[in-house]
Amino acid sequence: MTSYTFDSTKPVYQSGAEAIKNPVTGDSMVVLQSTQESSGNSFTAKFTLPPGSHGTPLHYHNNLLETFEVLSGALEMELGEKGNIKVLLPGEVVYVPAGMYHSFRNPSGNEVVFVSSVHPAGEFEHFIRAMYGLAIDGKVSSSGMPKNLLHFALIIQKADLVLAGLPVFIQKLIIGSLAALGRLLGMERSLSKYWN
Repeated sequence: MTSYTFDSTKPVYQSGAEAIKNPVTGDSMVVLQSTQESSGNSFTAKFTLPPGSHGTPLHYHNNLLETFEVLSGALEMELGEKGNIKVLLPGEVVYVPAGMYHSFRNPSGNEVVFVSSVHPAGEFEHFIRAMYGLAIDGKVSSSGMPKNLLHFALIIQKADLVLAGLPVFIQKLIIGSLAALGRLLGMERSLSKYWN
């Protein structure tokens, strides 16, 4: 696995780095290494969460290892189970293996900047680009979630994501059925503009 070390005294933006802002949540992302650049081995991006950002709900990935490295601010993470809170400070790194519940947020009054890397990349980049793209196009709720359930199901599958609180077999049945319907109706083609 590639190791990424960031010097917080130097700008992380690289020439040609692509920055995307979510106009609904205020989060922003700079792609540091795309899935294509890593030949599918990983996807790495720098994220900035504004003060009070809700981040993500508690979830896990079936096949992805995810790392979080804080560059500035304090990132609050829930790890392993509901209520197990850890606050990451600059320079701290957390490795979240496949199957481990996790979430992150910024409850502080300052922005937090962190780098996240996913191994292997899978279709995670498609998921994150679709989430930002749908927000830019005004197709998400005030919490940043897709308004269209078929879009939601299709991108949840791309994230290899299982949400906490609902039995896995029910999620697979519902998400799988909605995603299949979405593909049948050509909804995945409408999302592909965000990653092509």
